[in-house]
Amino acid sequence: MNWLLLALAIVLEVCGTTCMKLSHGFSRSIPSILIFVFYGLSFLTFTLVLKRIDLSFAYAVWAGLGVLLVTVIGMWYFKEPVNVLKMISIAFIIGGVVGLHINEGLR
Repeated sequence: MNWLLLALAIVLEVCGTTCMKLSHGFSRSIPSILIFVFYGLSFLTFTLVLKRIDLSFAYAVWAGLGVLLVTVIGMWYFKEPVNVLKMISIAFIIGGVVGLHINEGLR
């Protein structure tokens, strides 16, 4: 259940960040409102996660996977440029999250 809540918090945060781009600097009403809705729900959910998962681990996974998903959305949906350095950086993020998960299992 904790992992499901963490995944939900990540998805909500990614939705909020995507709405930032879609709001065009708060000039579009619906995406602008959704920024606050998604971030509020994300923080609420993440706070519940922190009752059972260590802060350092949960935040690293939340931030790392959030960055990964936003990067993929940027490249795919917003047609941002893709290059080798960006792909290597994504691989490092994935490796870092996997390493933290392995470390959690060693406790």
